[in-house]
Amino acid sequence: MLKIAIKQMNSTVADFTGNTNMMIDAMQAAARKSTDLLVFPELSLCGYYPYDLIYEPFFIHQSDQALSHLLEASNQFPELTSIIGTVRRNKGSGNPFYNALVVISNGKVIAEYYKQLLPTYNVFDERRHFEPGPAVPCLITVNNIKIGLLICEDSWNDSERKYTVNPFRALVVQKPELLIIINASPSNIGKREQRHNILSNVARHYQLPLLSVNSVGGQDSLVFDGASFAINDKGVVIYEAAQFTATQEYICFDAQGFKNYSSSPCTSSNNELAFKQIILGLRDYSRRCGFNKVVIGLSGGIDSALTLTLAVDALSADNVIGITMPSVFSSKGSVSDSKKLCENLGVKLINHPIKQLVEQYSIDFSKAFNKTLQGLTLENLQARIRGTILMEYSNEFDALLLSTGNKSEISIGYCTLYGDTNGGLNLLGDLYKTEVYSLSEYINNRAGYDVIPMNIINKEPSAELAVNQKDTDTLPPYEVLDEILKYLIEGKQLSEIEYAHVKNYITQLDETDPALVNKVRKMIAHNEYKRFQAPPIIRLRARAFGNGRQMPITAKY
Repeated sequence: MLKIAIKQMNSTVADFTGNTNMMIDAMQAAARKSTDLLVFPELSLCGYYPYDLIYEPFFIHQSDQALSHLLEASNQFPELTSIIGTVRRNKGSGNPFYNALVVISNGKVIAEYYKQLLPTYNVFDERRHFEPGPAVPCLITVNNIKIGLLICEDSWNDSERKYTVNPFRALVVQKPELLIIINASPSNIGKREQRHNILSNVARHYQLPLLSVNSVGGQDSLVFDGASFAINDKGVVIYEAAQFTATQEYICFDAQGFKNYSSSPCTSSNNELAFKQIILGLRDYSRRCGFNKVVIGLSGGIDSALTLTLAVDALSADNVIGITMPSVFSSKGSVSDSKKLCENLGVKLINHPIKQLVEQYSIDFSKAFNKTLQGLTLENLQARIRGTILMEYSNEFDALLLSTGNKSEISIGYCTLYGDTNGGLNLLGDLYKTEVYSLSEYINNRAGYDVIPMNIINKEPSAELAVNQKDTDTLPPYEVLDEILKYLIEGKQLSEIEYAHVKNYITQLDETDPALVNKVRKMIAHNEYKRFQAPPIIRLRARAFGNGRQMPITAKY
């Protein structure tokens, strides 16, 4: 019998001391439970992903020191074997580092493996920093059970569609009894199911049980969901660890398969996944950036209301501040609805009118440029004044400013650079407008009452920067726009069912309004410069703005 500890670790990039201490604590906990094998995620020792920080002189030096500390600590637990994800030096040609897996026991490295398949698609850029490992299989024997080891992407190419190399081929020749894969696999809608499908096919193909161990936690725009899982030799997922939770769980294995495990419930809807992912992403982002508080500009609209509500869930009401900044164009509800929202959540609301500031700007503008301040310039000025006020508060009171734009608006540039795009993080930037409404309704249903007032949910969307302004003055209805955007931005990265739906929708739309899709396509392209300067977005979908969608600013297409 083999007892395995699964450590869903929330590593911090380059915090070698903190990460090492967590790993030693995990060793101690595993040893107390008479565990034979402890498995950490990919790059758990340094955190995923270090990007060009890996080239800084301190990085590899501290990484080596941290591994030495773990080796020394392992002497205290002579019956425990640990699998660790880390960076190792490449002493040959090519990039100077490997994305590595080392196996340690009783003060020694007993096995070592270098990741062979280095992804460079979507949010990944590993080939920039690492050299592919040699096609040499890695196997260890613990308690007379032969275990084959792989790292993340190496297990995703059994179909041999993405790479010419298939690490499984050399590994299965060695006849392992169990496969263990360590991962840093970021979460997005549909990703959990994708992992299960790919690795279930692998287990079924080779008739081999496998255990997949994943990271957890928010790192910049990415959120890792944990959800480590085990699959039997028939390809059936029989165990799953907690989602979005740093935890240490245990499972046993012998010649008959996995035993003595208890699965955790998984997210049951896209809304639940988005909710948990945003909460964890904000908590870790603010903590790692050194902020205890956040500030949000409240317009009385659905986007700022949802952002505030999510922030309260993540950080508690005492650490969230709302600021309402009415102008002459603001509706009565922009203040009263914001007040009701803050009362529901127990959040302090500050009222900072901008009427006089706008008037003074108008006077000075006319004097300097001999023109009347009006139209789009006046609209953008209001947004930029509000953005300045929010940044003043952020600077003075050390609160992280959360911007509130959704994916629909960001896609087509329906936002003001240096105005409502100001901020250190955007929680909604990977949610289309229709999804913003859906998540708001989910939160109300989850709470059992209207946390977000129905006045906010039911009101017609408006920037309120001009008289009687409505979003539909310049945009198609969001129910139409969002389907077009999904098709143009995500395309075949949508699930098969969703892609078939939007493709059919676009076909029908081309018959009734043939110019609309092309108009939206041009709006997306024209506003790339705004997205390039916008704050980071918590990634929720398969293709999010940021490093997951790298497009030129100066192009014609």
